[in-house]
Amino acid sequence: MIGKLTEVEIEEVLLDNVLGRLGFNDGFNTFIYPINYVYDGNHIICHSQPGHKIQVMRKNKRVCLQVDEINKDINWRSVLLLGDYQELIEERDRHNAMKLFVDRYLHLKMKDPAITSGIKSLGNLEQQENSRPVFYRILIDEKSGRFENE
Repeated sequence: MIGKLTEVEIEEVLLDNVLGRLGFNDGFNTFIYPINYVYDGNHIICHSQPGHKIQVMRKNKRVCLQVDEINKDINWRSVLLLGDYQELIEERDRHNAMKLFVDRYLHLKMKDPAITSGIKSLGNLEQQENSRPVFYRILIDEKSGRFENE
């Protein structure tokens, strides 16, 4: 059976996951990148090194995010968000975003060393001005979700 997710189910998918695919467009080409995110109940919070993705989103703020939970080919849930890119420039906002990431990853029950080193590298990058990560959020204005189950 294929159907639509309820608002509660959409929130559940967003809160239970940390990996999504960010889509954006430069006016000619469409790009999709895997990203780590934190959902704070209102916004999607993300970070990235300065580069192509950030340059494009600074010019064209309209973005989308897809988050999937796939258990089997015929047992999945998928959420699509539409919204606008907003860079976090104020130091307090950047600090709060970093804290959300650290708190979220510390609460994950994974024992993957890559997660721990990823969080440590965020702090190390913050110390280096040339490599300062860009923190941003997606101001969500539309959410939809679908599912399929046996």
